[in-house]
Amino acid sequence: MHRNTVPTIVLAAALSACSLQSEVLNSERIKNQFGNYGVEIIEQDDQTRRSSLYSTNNGKRTCRTYAVVNFAGGDAFDISDVHQKVIDGASIGSTFKSDGWEIRKETIYVGEVALPGVRHPIGELMHLQSTTDLAVHAYQLHIEKGSTSLHYATIVETHHPEYLGESELLEFYPPSIHADAETTLDIRQLVLDQH
Repeated sequence: MHRNTVPTIVLAAALSACSLQSEVLNSERIKNQFGNYGVEIIEQDDQTRRSSLYSTNNGKRTCRTYAVVNFAGGDAFDISDVHQKVIDGASIGSTFKSDGWEIRKETIYVGEVALPGVRHPIGELMHLQSTTDLAVHAYQLHIEKGSTSLHYATIVETHHPEYLGESELLEFYPPSIHADAETTLDIRQLVLDQH
């Protein structure tokens, strides 16, 4: 019988370090894949923000992720300066990360949504030429710094087919909370609903 010679405390520290690895942000992934990244606020109020996370090529913006953000609300922690930057149009993850917060995504749902047609506002933002299913990732965004942990928002991201598909999302973000049929329907409605 072969005995493990790695001390338990070393193994525990290594596993802990792996679990604390910095979350790869959507903005970082878009920039790495397409060479640049920007965010455009489509619509926003005190509770909800709809935005296009895009890349540009020859001056043309292509939405790579259409994001619907429902802010959790509350001001129990002193994040008002960072939150104000987000409200003013900054990227959520990178803004908190640059302020020293760790980002954690707790996946609720990974699946697909069928656009009702390419003339749907999301299809137009993505410059889609044909109707297609788009990969969807719904998650709770938690921010952590020191002993402070806060549920900041619930986010539903719909991705351009040239950017991320359902299988890639499942590889990156296996669901940690399983959505029931009603929640899944609500997620799809939230994506497709245009105000």
